[in-house]
Amino acid sequence: MSAVTTIRTDRTTSRAGQGAAPGTEAGHAPPRRATTPSLAPSRHGTPAPLHPADEMAEVRAITRTTVQAAMEVLAGIRPIHQLARRLDPRCLAALQHRAALIRRELTRTGNPALAKLHRNSTVRSVRVCEVADGIYEASAVVVDDVRARAVAVRLEQSKQVWRVTELIIG
Repeated sequence: MSAVTTIRTDRTTSRAGQGAAPGTEAGHAPPRRATTPSLAPSRHGTPAPLHPADEMAEVRAITRTTVQAAMEVLAGIRPIHQLARRLDPRCLAALQHRAALIRRELTRTGNPALAKLHRNSTVRSVRVCEVADGIYEASAVVVDDVRARAVAVRLEQSKQVWRVTELIIG
């Protein structure tokens, strides 16, 4: 246990503050302030709202990881259910249908070029644009072993959770 000492706010009456640095008591450092006020909790214990720049960075990161995961689903190396929380049901069904078509065509033809179609996909860049409050549209450039493609994404915030409501893979 340590003892609690009070810090005087009036510097003119402080005996110890005469030789110390401004804003410090004798041997005590000034109190630290939060460096990121957007992430500091408010008085009531709830997180403070994100600034627009923080929100845009969050949307960019969500877009990047969601697009990467969607490309891995199409390649057959990630199960579709891992995207169930991020994609709305219509987008999830469309992605599942496209992955099934790719698998079926691969088993039917055995084309080696088709087997490399979505392999080693990498998201090269992501651009984000705010459409309205809580709604963003983003585009991503994805490169795989065969080609480069564009992906368009629409994210909407509901109940503090971002959901992808449109996912169009070129």
